[in-house]
Amino acid sequence: MKKKAIIIILPAVLLIVVAVLACYRNSRTIKDGYYTAEMADTSYGWREYLCIQVKNGIIMSAEFNAKNDSGFIKSWDNAYMKNMNPISGTYPNKYTREYVQQLIDGQEDMEVDLITGATESGYHFKKLVAAVLEQARKGDSKIKTVESDN
Repeated sequence: MKKKAIIIILPAVLLIVVAVLACYRNSRTIKDGYYTAEMADTSYGWREYLCIQVKNGIIMSAEFNAKNDSGFIKSWDNAYMKNMNPISGTYPNKYTREYVQQLIDGQEDMEVDLITGATESGYHFKKLVAAVLEQARKGDSKIKTVESDN
């Protein structure tokens, strides 16, 4: 009799445990889609933004960059790069890719390691990551505007 009870109860308990774990995971995971956040204000004429693509709960790709009022992308600005690199040791096309790699590697649990010469962008990146992850958890694909602390 005990053996039959165990055979009947054990699958039911396992089913309940699996259901509870699935609910917990779904409350934490990010939903598939594209999510974008941008800074409310420009910095030196550039508005930074972050776009991510989530598939199967994993950040598959991301773009961190800045654009000016005409829509020109900061990392494409060779003159800016030539002026910034000798002074800062980095430039937008380099540090934006490094910040994105941190996000891809760390996913939701990432800690931003600020890059010397791009610390203001690093602070903005932290805020933008938090905003896109919040949107991704809700499945809200509207562009989120993020205020800076300046």
